Amino acid sequence: MTGLIVHAAGPGVTVQDLGRAGWLAYGLSRGGAADRLALAEGAALLGQSPALAALEMAGTGGSFGATGPIIIALTGAPMRAMLDGAPLLWNASHALAPGQRLQIGAAMDGVYGYLHVAGGIGVPEVMGSRSAHLSAGIGAPVVAGDVLPAGPATGARAGRMLEPEPRFAGGTLRLVPSAQTGLFSAAERARFEETAFVRDARGNRQGVRLAAGGAGFRPEGALTILSEIILPGDVQVTGDGAPYILLSECQTMGGYPRIGTVVPGDLPRAAQAAPGTVLRFRFVEREAALADHRRRAAGQAALAARVRPMLRDPADMGDLLSYQLIGGVTAGEDAEE
Repeated sequence: MTGLIVHAAGPGVTVQDLGRAGWLAYGLSRGGAADRLALAEGAALLGQSPALAALEMAGTGGSFGATGPIIIALTGAPMRAMLDGAPLLWNASHALAPGQRLQIGAAMDGVYGYLHVAGGIGVPEVMGSRSAHLSAGIGAPVVAGDVLPAGPATGARAGRMLEPEPRFAGGTLRLVPSAQTGLFSAAERARFEETAFVRDARGNRQGVRLAAGGAGFRPEGALTILSEIILPGDVQVTGDGAPYILLSECQTMGGYPRIGTVVPGDLPRAAQAAPGTVLRFRFVEREAALADHRRRAAGQAALAARVRPMLRDPADMGDLLSYQLIGGVTAGEDAEE
């Protein structure tokens, strides 16, 4: 069976898919890829389902080979990638042959890069998912010596590329009101929207802490809050007044007040914010968030239509005569000289 050979791997390399839905009542959060959009982009490049598992690489990648010819794709946070010493284009699909060495270095922007294989990574499912959920004790980090089997692949092609949605340089995250938003005064919520936060070094797949100058954010009556269900995207404000954005591997219960919840379409931007990145917040109405969620779902389904070849085939160029195919044309006088 064709598979991916791991020669070396960074400490944050794990197998991830869309996660485990339906286990929240049993104390297990969804988990899955920190940047779910990157899974959809890889699926579009390889012509397969976004539910298939890929390698998630936090901060840095590793060194990989193949037991047989496979097609791979690279998405998410752009990282330095080389195949036998030659640079590879990110957000693109490539052929990997036995004996070749794929090297993926540190992220140049963002945090989480993804290495996809045609057919998906076929490690065994646990509770309906192939994702490692390390905080719950499910799965383990990928390490040198692992051989990860690939599932059945059909129709994947190398030499395809896709322009990704920008999400690696911070920006504004939209919030919908949460259960405790009303505990924060109107003035405090306005100050929250006006503040430029910096993603500090404390963060992982469970969540990231944000820092800002000035006083922390204080709710009223927070001592009466009972622990209750929390979800990825919730923004908790801890006792020191600092907000935390919860991510895919967050706990299932919490007692800190939530000033709001990041809309699902903006969570990849939050997850991909590297330490030092500036993030802001803007409250939106629930109806607007739902409309955006439907629009983005349709957009992800149309990702395949945005995939294009790295090199265009002249047979596909109906306007071929409009291109300058030869440079340095001369009238001949210089040749006579």
